[in-house]
Amino acid sequence: MQFNSARRTVPGIVARPDETKEYWFHEGCHILEISNRDDDPEASIARARVAPGVTTHWHSLRGVTERYLILKGRGEVEVGESGIQIMEAGDIILIPSGTRQRIRNCGNDDLIFYAICTPRFTSACYQDISEPDSG
Repeated sequence: MQFNSARRTVPGIVARPDETKEYWFHEGCHILEISNRDDDPEASIARARVAPGVTTHWHSLRGVTERYLILKGRGEVEVGESGIQIMEAGDIILIPSGTRQRIRNCGNDDLIFYAICTPRFTSACYQDISEPDSG
């Protein structure tokens, strides 16, 4: 185990995301991978950012349970056939494996949340169900 004095982290224990690595995901949001590693297959964590007025694609994750932890903003979430539910900072949304889902930012600022996947997210588990819907 090596100590990196410049960043004050110990590899394998502390993960610090690099903000410059945020990318656009075709689902309709920006993603910053916080932790998603081959050597830690039990879970992954990503920060998602949805712009005001945007609704993501209907999608599901095969073999992966997902939890959203809302950090900032206000939005609407649809999971399966549950209908629209309002969510805001501090709320947790549970999305069972294989269940369709989408999220809409109904606020004036970015909607920011952690997407916590168990087991870890891989592109193979992602299933796009529809095109984005603006409202």
